[in-house]
Formats: sequence, C-alpha cells, structure tokens
Amino acid sequence: MTRYVLRRAVEMLATLLVASFLVFVVTEFSPGNVARKTLGAFALQEQVDLLYQKLHLNDPLLVRYVRWVGVLTGVEADPLQDPALGLGFKDPRGDRYFGNFGYSTLYKAPVNDVLWDRLGNTALLAGLAFAVIVPLSLVLGVLAGMRAGSALDRAVSTLSIIMTSIPEFALGVLLVAVFVVAFGILPGTSPLDAHSGWSIASQLVLPVAVLAIYDSGYVARMVRASMTEVMAKPYVRTAVLKGLPRRQVILRHALRNAMIAPFTVILLQINWLIGGVVVTELVFAYPGFGRMLLDASLFGDVSLIEAATLIALFVATATQLLSDIGYRLLDPQARG
Repeated sequence: MTRYVLRRAVEMLATLLVASFLVFVVTEFSPGNVARKTLGAFALQEQVDLLYQKLHLNDPLLVRYVRWVGVLTGVEADPLQDPALGLGFKDPRGDRYFGNFGYSTLYKAPVNDVLWDRLGNTALLAGLAFAVIVPLSLVLGVLAGMRAGSALDRAVSTLSIIMTSIPEFALGVLLVAVFVVAFGILPGTSPLDAHSGWSIASQLVLPVAVLAIYDSGYVARMVRASMTEVMAKPYVRTAVLKGLPRRQVILRHALRNAMIAPFTVILLQINWLIGGVVVTELVFAYPGFGRMLLDASLFGDVSLIEAATLIALFVATATQLLSDIGYRLLDPQARG
C-alpha cells in the first residue's frame, strides 16, 4: 500500500506540473499583451512597457514558464514588487516565498490575501453541506436498496430524481420565496457579515440546503444501485437462509461491499463542492471561491485566475488520490 500511495502521489505531482504549464500557456496566448493583462486595464503604458522588459516576454515560452514557476516557488523575486515599476504592490510576506501567486488587480491586494479567505469560506460551506449530504444519501440509498421494487424504493427513487432535476438557481429562488419572503425566518443573502442583523449560522442555512438537496439525490441513487446489486449476491442470500438476523446481514455482510462503488462518487463531491458551487454563491451573494473565480474571469485578473485554477486542480487530484486509496482499502481484490 505504501508503494502504491507513493506512486500515486508522484503521478499527482506530475499531473499538477503539466496542468500548471497548460494554465500558463493559455494565459500567455489569450488575447492581449501579457504585461497589460498582468497590470490591468488602467495601468500606464510606461508601466506596461517596463514590466514587459522585466518579464523578458521576448524569451522562449519554456524559459518564461520556468521563470514563472521560480516566482511561484520562491526561487526568484516577484518582478511586480520592483520599486522601479512604481506600482506600489506590497506583500507582507516579501518578494520571495513559496506559493507567491502574484498580485490581484481586481482586489488591489496580494492574491494570497484574497484567495485563502474565499477558499476558507467555501470550505465552511462545503463542509456543512457534505456533513448533510453523506448521511442523508446513505440512509435513503440503503433503505431503498434493501427493498428493491418496494413502495419505499419507488418513493426514494422518485424523490431523488426530483431533487437532482431542479437547477441550483431555481431551488435557491424557491427556498428564498418560502423562507425569506413568505415566512421571513431566514436571510435572503449570505455575506457572512455578523453585523447584518442575522447570525452567521442563519446565513448558512439556505446555501447549505440548496447544495444538500441538489446533490443528495444523485448520491442516494448511486448508493441505492450499489446496495440493490449487493443484496442480490449469493453470499447475502446464503446468510439470510442461514437464519441470520436481517440487521446483521445488512451491517456485517452487505453494507461494506455496497459502499465500494459509491465511496469514489461521495469523495468526488468534495471537488464539486469546492469549485463548482458558483451558482449557489451567486444566488446568495456568498463570498466564496467560485464567485471569486467568476469575478476574476470577468475582470481579467490573470494572477487570481491562475492561482484559483491551480488550487482547484490540486483539490481535484488530491480527492482522486484519496478515493483511490479508500477504494483499495474497501475492496481487497483491488490490492492485488
């Protein structure tokens, strides 16, 4: 297992390296002057020309990429903090440190000062939603799979389809209409402002509800399909014929094997909850990672787009690594 984990970790790092190169290439070859895109639309032409020289943008692409990685890893100094440019870009961490993603022209601050706060907000939202999605979908899926074809199974399947068929924005508007407009018991926005008249907990209720309702139906259907398949296995029927209590058959024989396939699906929801909840964040004005990435894209904030893309890729590859490890631990046949 240790050798497998090390090999997969090396593969993950290689994937991130290739992905970082692709992100850099896309940024470099998108329309417009690289220096102008880095400084923003309102920078003086003299500043753009000076940065063009500082970045040596006439050098080959691979050389520029290595230089960019050097700034990112702290090997080289950040050229944007050169006093000669007159930009006034200051980073309290200095001009050489690991993880230097540059300066955000949208927020007028170092990318790290913006990125990690927004990522933390999304992690809070994602963690709460995940804590609801997993037990809810497991309970619904297992109950339906235990009695395939029953009235309970049909009810759960119908409910799951309805839950996943309603778009996030429509579900958000529906919940706002009920709990904000009709009853007035919850806030309509979630800016995470403790001085808004609503507690932080109350501001999180509707965004978490939207994500949980939308995603639980999909995961529950995956669990139900796996549970139904396992319940039809010969060893489960044999255990029942031996007279073992149904509870013991479910918990000791069926449930673990039924979780092998859905385990990967459940873990992959982390990736979606971190980078794919931009619609929910927009509906509720939530200051999260997805909304930040959208704003950066609309504004053309190159440094913030690059940083957010790399973070999203890291989350995706790390989640895949964890799901592969968990799959091998659950399924002894996969270890061979």
